[in-house]
Order: sequence, then C-alpha cells, then structure tokens
Amino acid sequence: MRLEEYLTVVYYEQRGCGRSGAPQDDNDYSINTLAGDLEELRKRLNINKVNLLGYSFGGQLCLEYALKYPEAVEKMVLQAPLLDDYDEVYNVQIEGFLKVTEGKMKEQISIISKSEISLKEKNNQVWNIVDTEVVDRLLFKNHEFAKLNRSLWEESHLNNTGEMSKVIFETKSIVPLIERINDLEQDTCVIVGVYDYNTGVEMSKRITSHMKNSKLVIFENSAHFPDIEETDNVCETIIEFLEI
Repeated sequence: MRLEEYLTVVYYEQRGCGRSGAPQDDNDYSINTLAGDLEELRKRLNINKVNLLGYSFGGQLCLEYALKYPEAVEKMVLQAPLLDDYDEVYNVQIEGFLKVTEGKMKEQISIISKSEISLKEKNNQVWNIVDTEVVDRLLFKNHEFAKLNRSLWEESHLNNTGEMSKVIFETKSIVPLIERINDLEQDTCVIVGVYDYNTGVEMSKRITSHMKNSKLVIFENSAHFPDIEETDNVCETIIEFLEI
C-alpha cells in the first residue's frame, strides 16, 4: 500500500475477521469488546497516539473507539463509514440494488421492497436472490476492479460467514452513535465514492455534519471501495490530511 512509504501501517483484523480466530461466544463480537481489543493492541505496540483508518464497519468501530479512548486518537480517516442506524443501511442497499439491476431481477426486488414485511426482512430477501455479478455492480463502479477484488478474496482462501454482521446488526446502542459523535474533537476526514450504494453518500454526509472538526471528500469515479477504484487519489487525500 502506498501509505507504507510514508508511515507505519498496522493492519488490524478484528476477532472473527480475516485470519483472526472467531470467538466461542457471539457476544464477544460486541462493539465494546472490539474497541477494547484495539486498545489492547495499541498498548502492546507501545504507541501513545494513533491515526485510525476505518473502512465501512471499521469506520463505526473507529468512532466508538475514539469515544471510549479519546486520548489515544490523533486523527481519523473514515472510508464509507457505517452508523448504527441499520434501517438506513437496509434502505440504501435495497435502493442501490434497484439502481444496478434490470428486467426480472429488478421486478423481484421491487416487489420485495413494496411488501408488508420489516425492512430487515426485505433486505435479507433481496440479498438472498441477487447473484455475484449484481453484488459486484452494487459495490463497484468499474467491473474490472470488482473482478480484481474477487480474485483477491479467492487468493486469501477466506470467506464471510456473516456471524459478526449478524450480531452487530442486532445490537443497538441506547444512545445512537450519530448523537454521540459531536463530542469528538479529533480532526476527521470522511471519504466516500459517489456511487456508494452499500452504506451511501448521505450517511457520510450525516457523520461529517455532526462532527466538529471534520471534512468530507467525495470521489467521483468509485463506489464502496474508493481505495481500490481510485487508489492514487485516496492515498493523496490521506497523506495530505495526515500532513505526512
């Protein structure tokens, strides 16, 4: 990664993610536990303050960590960050699938979206009928980058069981995250692709508008993965923001 030319990058795979082992108890996927893991890692590495880079759910985790351990965070970069308002995510994804499909598939999704069931169940049903090609169109603007991402997944021999997402999405904070982040003082750069139909541009805008020292950068030629589709632009933005 280009950032490694300018600073030390620590790649953190949360418990149950990547090559980190899954916990025996699903409750160990809680936000508080994951934030505590990150704090323990910081201490083990003997780092006074960190710059956090979080992607999607990782963005939500960064915000929760900064709220819990504000003295440990210098700056944050949040790419396509998630909030704990999961109904908004369900809506964004369903509308996104309607935008990237056509014909019979689009008709099926439209019928589901208008049905008299919960938003969560609508989202589940839509994800159950879409194929890999449709998911790639949701997540990427450029199909070539979608193929690259798929090849990297295959090369890693890792798979997404969905267990962590299931636990996280079924757990809500007493006070929504959006109502707590205005307490944060850290400089924060929020980046998102204009074609992001997974977490959505509006969510990034909401986060930025609720944070005191934040700015929003929208990339014009990417979707949920600006770091893959516009690597140079993203790296330049991060380097400039961190003042490396």
